[in-house]
Amino acid sequence: MRSPKINLSKRKHLQACTKFLGFVLLLGEIEIAWGAKILGVRVWPSEDYTRITLESDKALPITHQILTNPDRLVVDVQGLELNPTLKDLVAKVKPNDPYVSQIRVGQFQPGIVRLVFDLKEPIKPQLFTLDPVAEYNYRMVFDLYPTTPPDPLMELVKSSARKESALAKSNEEIDLIAQFAAKKDIPKAPVAQAIPEIKDTPAPAKYKRLITIAIDPGHGGEDPGAIGSMGSKEKNVVLSIAKRLRDKIEGEAYMRPFLTRDGDYFVPLNVRVQKARRVEADLFVSIHADAFIQPNAKGASVFALSQLGASSSMARWMANKENASDLIGGINIKTKDQQVANLLLDMSTTAQIKDSLQVGNSILKQIGGFAPLHKGKVEQASFAVLKAPDIPSILVETAFISNPQEEARLNDESYQDRIAEAILKGIKEYFSKNPPVARRSNS
Repeated sequence: MRSPKINLSKRKHLQACTKFLGFVLLLGEIEIAWGAKILGVRVWPSEDYTRITLESDKALPITHQILTNPDRLVVDVQGLELNPTLKDLVAKVKPNDPYVSQIRVGQFQPGIVRLVFDLKEPIKPQLFTLDPVAEYNYRMVFDLYPTTPPDPLMELVKSSARKESALAKSNEEIDLIAQFAAKKDIPKAPVAQAIPEIKDTPAPAKYKRLITIAIDPGHGGEDPGAIGSMGSKEKNVVLSIAKRLRDKIEGEAYMRPFLTRDGDYFVPLNVRVQKARRVEADLFVSIHADAFIQPNAKGASVFALSQLGASSSMARWMANKENASDLIGGINIKTKDQQVANLLLDMSTTAQIKDSLQVGNSILKQIGGFAPLHKGKVEQASFAVLKAPDIPSILVETAFISNPQEEARLNDESYQDRIAEAILKGIKEYFSKNPPVARRSNS
């Protein structure tokens, strides 16, 4: 029996259908290989830089280009289809963002989503991807840095100009009194009376310059720090305490505060050290809230750097946990300043540690006056954030946020205020005994 003939037009139709079916199957394979879900989008604006993060369930390749007139950053993400989560990114840009005016998102090609960042000024972008860590899946990170970064020292000098002038005038008056007493052969007692004797809240004996205190609120942005059972995030608690300490220091005639971060954004550990050195800080105080695997752990602690290993297993555990902030917060390994990140311990560090232990003990004594202490002495470990060789540096763990009772205390405004006041008193006690004498030549 002869097979039925299929006319030419039907044969062509069948061939076309077969090709289409093959294309659909191939497309299905591509979608299986490339299709990814966006799990979250976040925007972290700050004066230092603006960070945009896309979190996905797969690692995705990204490319970018800078366009001018007007200034734009164009980013293409492969393996994506436009979805509502990506569209949410548009609404996350706030009017006060220093660098981004708006974000536009669209399906550039099948499997390629294009993001266009309209910029308020020229930027130097750093785009990189991060593997899963902690609670995060894969992340695409877009860090938008200004081409002319802000100078923290100049900003600090401007903000404290009036206070600097008042201190200089006060020093001149004291000098005049001393000169008058010398000429008239008057006993030195009146001069001493003009300068209040240092007691519990010491006043400046005769500071030649303002004392700069770098206050470092731990974590921030992508790095929440420890999270308590009630949902309190360490990054928020310590920023609140840091701002209270800043305001108290601002009220001192011979001190000026500097915050390494003043909002909810991530600052790498080595950049925190760089900032403190850039403003020529006389002291670096990093503020944290402990967490431990056991919820009954309690009490405040103060840590200094160690050259000889950790002073206890708890100190070692804490240092390892805090040093992991860079991995969680997300750093661009290719551009990380290894010279600063891996500061070598030198002879100046020995003096730094000695001074750090002194100021740490002063602060610990003040905190112990009203709050429980985890240990009655300053502990030591290799905290990356304490490695400025020329600045006394301490890390204050204000309480255990992993302890429900202490978590509640950390959220209490009066406790935050008492912690800030205790840190200030400890700082004042230290500088009353160790006043900085000469102004640095380049300040």
